[in-house]
Amino acid sequence: MNVILIGPPGSGKGTQANKLASSLNVPSVSSGDLFREHKQSGSELGNKAAEYMSKGELVPDEITVNMVIDWIKSKKQAGGFLLDGFPRTLSQAKSLDAYIKPKSSIDIVLYIKVRTKELVNRLAGRFFCTSCGASYHIEFAPPKLANVCDHCESKLMQRDDDKPNIVMKRIYVYESETSPLINYYQKQSILKEIDGEESIDIVSQNLQTATIRNPIH
Repeated sequence: MNVILIGPPGSGKGTQANKLASSLNVPSVSSGDLFREHKQSGSELGNKAAEYMSKGELVPDEITVNMVIDWIKSKKQAGGFLLDGFPRTLSQAKSLDAYIKPKSSIDIVLYIKVRTKELVNRLAGRFFCTSCGASYHIEFAPPKLANVCDHCESKLMQRDDDKPNIVMKRIYVYESETSPLINYYQKQSILKEIDGEESIDIVSQNLQTATIRNPIH
């Protein structure tokens, strides 16, 4: 199966992508993975992407799409693939379709839906250790002592993009970009919404069930 998994920041998409790809026995990748791989290898696409990222700018669709298409080509598998968080824009979706059709198609697009209030709660409560990198959450995984790492007793910090005002901006940008994308896949009758506010195991089960029930083109 060719599967796309989309969801806002804080929806648990990365965790679920790995679990779902394993259950379907297909390779998976996120655009973030590809950016890092290309940057480390010093590829032409990686160097171009790094130029934009170093300025805090979004990597243009053309570069992102070419990275994903190169990755799909490299797999050479008839078994399919899972794209984690790609496409993110309508332009990217149309470019992907143009490449894989008419030989293939996207079988299902799984949209992990979470309310904005819950997303802010999840993201704005995250902290990490400045020394060992251990992760914490004020509500779900708090440290034994406030702002102190359980493992090395170093100070805990919050990422700049996890601060409430930045979180709201990230969610707004995501929703403005993906709203046309969701409509695009709904019109093709391949979009399936999954409640992302259930437990990790239940969300995982619902994602797997959706792929089983979805008819393969």
